[in-house]
Amino acid sequence: MPLTKIRWRWLRNPLKRGTDMVESWMLLATVVLIAGLAPAAGIAAASAVDAASHQQSRGWTSVSAVLTEDSPARIGIDSTGGGSARVHATVRWKASDGTLRTGETAVAPGRRAGDHTTAWLDRRGSLLRDPTTPVDSLAQSVAVGAVTASTTGLLLLGADKVGVVLLNRRRYAQWEKEWGDTDAQGRHQQP
Repeated sequence: MPLTKIRWRWLRNPLKRGTDMVESWMLLATVVLIAGLAPAAGIAAASAVDAASHQQSRGWTSVSAVLTEDSPARIGIDSTGGGSARVHATVRWKASDGTLRTGETAVAPGRRAGDHTTAWLDRRGSLLRDPTTPVDSLAQSVAVGAVTASTTGLLLLGADKVGVVLLNRRRYAQWEKEWGDTDAQGRHQQP
């Protein structure tokens, strides 16, 4: 919006109606709210996702595991439909009760059977197939924060546009009434 158009909204003008001033104040309030509320909502959402991720991973324990098979040499799309920098392979580890257990988890590509790796167990001692890495957690937090901030901004902008539509309806009704009054005055003055 050009500066002259913004400035015009605040100048006194005999043709300016009350609805024009209301629209100007609505625009100013929308800009201020978008500038303050959208980033705050994004940061709050990102912090909540990050805190939930840390809370979830706080209960994990790492164990040393041995690959029972060669892991795929190249990274591809896994069976769950996601792409990752890790591949799935079967590993064996010793549980806290001393028994040997086997399961599938994410490992670096190109590892050989017999190689040692770190596996992660949840609070119940179950192997995590796809443990969230700090990079994944950060990416999720940033994505959720950006979407939340954008959505908040769009909702505020949409509310402003709805307000403008309602103000325009009021303006049109006022104009119609004034034109009707002017037309009635003109008919009374005709001989």
